Amino acid sequence: MSFLSNYSDGQRNFGLLLLRIGIGGLFIFYGYPKLIGGIKMWEEIGKAMHHIGVDYVPVVWGFMAAITEVAGGVLLILGIMFRPVCFLMLFVMFVAAMHHFANGDGLAGASHAIEAGITFLSLLFIGPGEYRLKKLVIE
Repeated sequence: MSFLSNYSDGQRNFGLLLLRIGIGGLFIFYGYPKLIGGIKMWEEIGKAMHHIGVDYVPVVWGFMAAITEVAGGVLLILGIMFRPVCFLMLFVMFVAAMHHFANGDGLAGASHAIEAGITFLSLLFIGPGEYRLKKLVIE
């Protein structure tokens, strides 16, 4: 395990920055069409909350999921409000995974949401690293 001790804190922080940029950018990319999709799309997305026992105002839940993906992606990249954002993204991925399972998509269909959820859960513990907008960070 001595090869692991050769990595500097700067390399670890740079690795976290790359992870934040990659994951955040993908969530902006995937969330933007949902965000601009309008009320019908928000309603369809929001209906997934049914799988966790929430059957009211699906439009609001769908909009919240879309804005969480887009704004969460931006905040993830910047390292701002990092842990609250990771928690919200984890919740969105949990609901998405439950939706896939309920629709019979199985593990193959839910794998993206599960993988992203594991990433967000891990980042909750790891934190954003040093390369972030420190003055605006709420942890």
